[in-house]
Amino acid sequence: MTEQSGFKLLGNNKAHILILGSMPSVVSLEKQQYYGHSRNAFWQIMAALYNDGKPVDYQQGQQLLQAQRIAVWDVLKSCVRQGSLDSAIEKESVIINDFDSLFATFSQIKYVFFNGGMAESLYKKYVFQTLAPEYKALSYTKLPSTSPAYAAMSYKDKLAAWSELKTLCRADFSPPV
Repeated sequence: MTEQSGFKLLGNNKAHILILGSMPSVVSLEKQQYYGHSRNAFWQIMAALYNDGKPVDYQQGQQLLQAQRIAVWDVLKSCVRQGSLDSAIEKESVIINDFDSLFATFSQIKYVFFNGGMAESLYKKYVFQTLAPEYKALSYTKLPSTSPAYAAMSYKDKLAAWSELKTLCRADFSPPV
């Protein structure tokens, strides 16, 4: 088993949307890139939603998300895990990221989306009950995992589910009436 540490938050304090994964894959850790596995659909979905389907490299993807006021982070700061599967995480080894500090610093976040069930489960188990009431009142939604390990849903169906983000981004950028 190997201790693995995640990344700092991708985004800035203008973010309205936070996307949470569980822990980066081994390939992502090696590349030092969120969703760095070539078969992970995350960046393809973001390109479909915000770049007319034109592929983006990692730097372009970061800029694209920041322009849409989206931040990306993981529930876990570190854990012991063999390989990349969430199911291989040793539960007694998990160290959680500091969400109270995150929400205090990134005070414009209104929506939190979980990239898959494990991110949601870890957040509910280790984070949610300890949050200040104002952070518990944020909008929380689980989306289908973009991981290649989640093959129960087609790319087309994942994209349809994730399109909720584009609707929110449009609403956030709309001028007040």
